[in-house]
Amino acid sequence: MIAIKPPNEVYPDLFEAVQDSHVFTDSKTFVDAVPRDDPAAIVAAYRARRDAPGFDLAKFVAERFELPGQAAAMEADGVPQPLRERIESLWGMLQRAADSAGLPGSSLIPLPRPYIVPGGRFREVYYWDSYFTMLGLARSGHIDLIQDMVDNFSWLIDHIGFIPNGNRTYYCTRSQPPIFALMVGLLAKLRDEPEIRVRYLAQMRKEYAFWMAGAEATGDGTAAQRRAVAVPGGVLNRYWDDSEAPRAESHAEDLHLARAYPAQPGRLFRNLRAACESGWDFSSRWLADGRTLASIRTTDVLPVDLNAILWHLETTLAQSCELAGLADEARSFRNRAELRGELLRERFFDPETGCFTDLLLPDLRPSGVLSLACAFPLFFGIASPAQAESVSRTIAGELLRPGGWVTTPTHSGQQWDAPNGWAPLQWVVYEGLRKCGFADHAETGARRWVENNRRVYESTGALFEKYDVETIGTAAGGGEYAVQPGFGWTNGVLLALMDQLGMP
Repeated sequence: MIAIKPPNEVYPDLFEAVQDSHVFTDSKTFVDAVPRDDPAAIVAAYRARRDAPGFDLAKFVAERFELPGQAAAMEADGVPQPLRERIESLWGMLQRAADSAGLPGSSLIPLPRPYIVPGGRFREVYYWDSYFTMLGLARSGHIDLIQDMVDNFSWLIDHIGFIPNGNRTYYCTRSQPPIFALMVGLLAKLRDEPEIRVRYLAQMRKEYAFWMAGAEATGDGTAAQRRAVAVPGGVLNRYWDDSEAPRAESHAEDLHLARAYPAQPGRLFRNLRAACESGWDFSSRWLADGRTLASIRTTDVLPVDLNAILWHLETTLAQSCELAGLADEARSFRNRAELRGELLRERFFDPETGCFTDLLLPDLRPSGVLSLACAFPLFFGIASPAQAESVSRTIAGELLRPGGWVTTPTHSGQQWDAPNGWAPLQWVVYEGLRKCGFADHAETGARRWVENNRRVYESTGALFEKYDVETIGTAAGGGEYAVQPGFGWTNGVLLALMDQLGMP
């Protein structure tokens, strides 16, 4: 294991002063900065000078830290290149070489092999982003780079015990949707080497143990311990974070929210962090009133997508153990997957809405929130044929828009709500519908998404992390920061869909 010390612990009072006084418009800037001197010396100098007349905090920071540079321009110069050519050129801009040894005081966790970052303010690798980026890298023939990224994630599991949100020290209290098994499966398919699943068996086991930690202590009935929740009939999972402090990368924003709503700040911070673990930060899925961020209750939600992903992990572990000749262990994982699959079909499908939905603790009632998370049981082949048909009708009637599929129908001002669509969810919906026999619907939504991406690219020369799917050709918005260009998973899904649909 490697020592993890985030910036708020390395530079305690300096960190708070910088973040609370808004030295930088983006709170992520300071936590990504690299010290020019020994961190202890910087802290000592700050404490010695901070009360002096005329002390300039911004100047002090600029002198003692190397601030993250501006991201490479992601807009095309002059006439935009053809879309495919532009994506191919962006891979080079987004690729990072293997990191050198960690610098004292830096928040970056150095990775041993090259990797792709999303772009913009996201200067590090992100866990669940990377699978969808790999879909495009595969189309571009960068199989060795996919191998490198899988090995990096394997290294993180070995050295940290799980895959953090990103390779930053301040992300090491949480993970993201556990789709390492999907990456391993993709690599095995691309290499045509089934035994690759055995090569990464130890890491998949360890990731599974991370998500199931506490399950043995939950007892009977419905009881939760960290990410594991015992329910009648089996064990399910939720998103969680091991810290109740404000997020280092959004310290000022979290404190501002807590001051406005002072009841149980620790619970508020944990729920904000847990939503970040989900990747859907933020969405009406997690909000008790469906609108207000202060009503966030992520840890009270049993997400349908997370539990479908863990069903896939259990299934992959069973297959990998079978390949390794571990029959008893394979049987154990197969039984766990069967129990979870039954719970997904029986408890997460809401007959009233005709769709899969999240469940709420403690009584396991349907949340009533319609979202594209409903497509994950189709994507993984868990849904019954009747359930898949019902979900297809609901998505077509409630979530299909002129520019693709909308994340939820709720206009909350959060970025994982209307009017926004996101590349990873477009892929999951497309593949889920196609696999379940609804090819026409799948193609309709996917073509709309591709054309929306193309329209925005032609008008801006850039590809973005998210898109407005209700008004095509329009920049997306909402959330804590401006829409970011780049963009890893958009490029990956766009290439994969264009290839699938035979589009130029």
